[in-house]
Amino acid sequence: MALMFTATANIKKAVGLINQLDAAKFPRLLQRILQKLHLRDDRSFTEEEEEMLQQALGLEGGDLQLVLETTAFVLEQAAYHSAKPAVLEEQLKNIQLEEDKISVFVKAWAANGKEVILKLRKRTLAPDQLESVNWRLNLQMAQASQTKMKLPNAMFELGVRHEDDTREKIRMEFTHDELYEFYSQLETIQEQLDSLGS
Repeated sequence: MALMFTATANIKKAVGLINQLDAAKFPRLLQRILQKLHLRDDRSFTEEEEEMLQQALGLEGGDLQLVLETTAFVLEQAAYHSAKPAVLEEQLKNIQLEEDKISVFVKAWAANGKEVILKLRKRTLAPDQLESVNWRLNLQMAQASQTKMKLPNAMFELGVRHEDDTREKIRMEFTHDELYEFYSQLETIQEQLDSLGS
């Protein structure tokens, strides 16, 4: 399997900080991050909780942020790669994480990994979602300057729901060539999605 983590300066620093954390407190920290991982804009901890964490873990503000972000990154990478617990363990050894912290990650991932992956798959990347598609075909037979012509076009109406639950209808018109080009692009996207899913 490809490397999930590259030992950058930030990761090395974060690993050093994580290795120094109290072994009794780290599992709760990890569990909270796992619970909130699928929520796009929500932070794992409020500002007040982060201040309490700084004191409880003996970390400065910037160091705490690095630990939280790196822990979330490790879990996101595990989810992205659908990593088995044994693979995650091997990857964490490669970045010099200590055995007790690796054990916490692996146990948490074994218990919650499938659920986290399912929640992340449901999370949308874009705030707008397509709800409906209506279409019709038109055939223009004549114009004031031309009497004999056949210009087919397709009209689309896309129903879109925004993040704030408002709805909008987007109307588009395609000639035959434009529609074929659009279709080709959709086919390419579908092939890429299929390759990610397998």
